[in-house]
Amino acid sequence: MYQPIKQNISIIVAMGRHNQIGLNGTMPWHLRDDLKNFKKLTSGHPVIMGRKTFDSIGKALPNRLNFVVTSQPEKLPVYDICAVQNLEQAIKQATITGKEIFIIGGASIYRQSLDMVDKLIITHVSYDSKADTFMPNIDWKQWKVVEKQRFAKNEHNDYDFEIITYLKNNRNGLLQH
Repeated sequence: MYQPIKQNISIIVAMGRHNQIGLNGTMPWHLRDDLKNFKKLTSGHPVIMGRKTFDSIGKALPNRLNFVVTSQPEKLPVYDICAVQNLEQAIKQATITGKEIFIIGGASIYRQSLDMVDKLIITHVSYDSKADTFMPNIDWKQWKVVEKQRFAKNEHNDYDFEIITYLKNNRNGLLQH
């Protein structure tokens, strides 16, 4: 009998001090080092995003299998993305690759996937200003820090930030992977 392999599904997100993730359809900061890290981690992997996130990027991300969750898949350019009607369909199709799947936004997709993922890669940005889109609240007791990188504000990064990788604890307090 066929047994599917447990798929690693990760959320990757940059958020401000108050869970801010977006302003007017874009990120409210520019962090070149974070973008380099995002590209390094997600290249060669499936990425799942909502339509608004796809619209804010403006195109399919190169060297990735791009899934866009939308209620109107027929309205998207299917030659460079996989348009699907729901998150479950995107995950099912992405699982075929056998590679780690990255959930890349936005707020609605993060909310739907938070209980499904076993890893969070969060860029915590020292940003205290305006936003109109927010990351859902995370129950931090469920997560353990396994890696931390710090970056200082400089000519390429608008703010100080940390990239922290968290793994989900199982019921016994042990890490899942």
